Amino acid sequence: MEQDLFGVPEREEAPSAGRGGPAPWDASPGPPGGQAAWGAPLADRMRPRALEEVLGQDHLLGEGKVLRRAIERDELRSAVFWGPPGTGKTTLARIIAARTNAHVITLSAVLHGVKELREAVEEARRMRRRGLPTIHFEYEINPYNNAHQDDLLPHVEDGTLVLIGATTENHSFEVIAPLLSRSRVFVLNPLDEGHIARLLQRAVEDKERGLGAAGLRTEEAGLRRIASLSSGDARQALNILELAAAIALDERATGRREGPEPVIGAAEVAEAAQRKTLLYDKAGEEHYNLISALHKTLRSSDPDAALYWMGRMLEAGEDPMYILRRLVRFASEDVGMADPQALVVAMACQQAFHFIGLPEGKLAIAQAVVYLATAPKSDALYRGLGEAERAIDERPAEPVPHHLRNAPTRLMKDLGYGKGYQHAHQFEDAVVEMEGLPGGLR
Repeated sequence: MEQDLFGVPEREEAPSAGRGGPAPWDASPGPPGGQAAWGAPLADRMRPRALEEVLGQDHLLGEGKVLRRAIERDELRSAVFWGPPGTGKTTLARIIAARTNAHVITLSAVLHGVKELREAVEEARRMRRRGLPTIHFEYEINPYNNAHQDDLLPHVEDGTLVLIGATTENHSFEVIAPLLSRSRVFVLNPLDEGHIARLLQRAVEDKERGLGAAGLRTEEAGLRRIASLSSGDARQALNILELAAAIALDERATGRREGPEPVIGAAEVAEAAQRKTLLYDKAGEEHYNLISALHKTLRSSDPDAALYWMGRMLEAGEDPMYILRRLVRFASEDVGMADPQALVVAMACQQAFHFIGLPEGKLAIAQAVVYLATAPKSDALYRGLGEAERAIDERPAEPVPHHLRNAPTRLMKDLGYGKGYQHAHQFEDAVVEMEGLPGGLR
């Protein structure tokens, strides 16, 4: 099965009516055929596949604009896409990946670390030897700390990687200056209500990917209300539309609303806006947005916000064990030696949840979240390990100093193995001043 830009398996085409499979729409309660029949939320199905379908970014993608020319000519250089959620950052990345002849590597800064980055660089080097450039997509580049961005910098400088980073945060604060100076920043704007209205109408009429097969009728007041509620976020607008469509179909099926066709009006939109949006694609962008929000609020020591994002993920159907694994990683990566007990607490909460299960086990997850959010923070372990791995990459075969070598035979002793070794327990406070690194690293 093919994989999309962010490593998500491409979904198989749903059978359409008349080809031996169920019709993509029915009048049963719940999402209107959507996730059940199509395997993806409406917002994902309606994601633009070509530059001409992208709305609201004419300053970047209009005829003759720099970004459009670069994409069409396959001459894109390192860039950062900066804009609020739902403006098309991921969409642009996917369109570029579909059009380019370059090799494409993708990482999420939320989920991947130094090891994955180094593997990506090695892969890019192999491709370069074959004459093929590599475009390296970073989804949510801002969670990378400065040390990690420093690791990325030389490979961008020497052309091994063409970096395309996406971020909702102010790039001038979150991306190191040397990396930013080597990248072109493209600012994506929130969609205005006119663009949102066009997007909604497109989704209502599209029979292949949208709601067209459902026979829905829309009232202008309903679409205007969605455009107003979405605050320029295309994904949010489509989520509300999908929920309103489910409500309209349910009203028609149960007889709560008379008429020849289901209607999306102001009342249906109002009800949809009040409901919890549980249309949560665990492999899609919103999945990464929520875990990113949880991770950042933990790091910034905001327990109330961290609990909120944890609750959002659980309510949306996220696997609790995924959240707990993220918390265990956070305990080492962002708390570390500032509070070694944090790792013990995170592991204990993971075991407690495994023992109790849902729903009571949510309290164990909440306990870990609050403990980690209020714990002192240090990324010294993360940075220290990164420095050690970088030193190993640069000098992989440094000899072990003689005084640290074992000397089980007379020959080894005669060669100087173990000479000068100081046994710590024979010294006050078990502390010795003895060089432990190879000579080439001192």
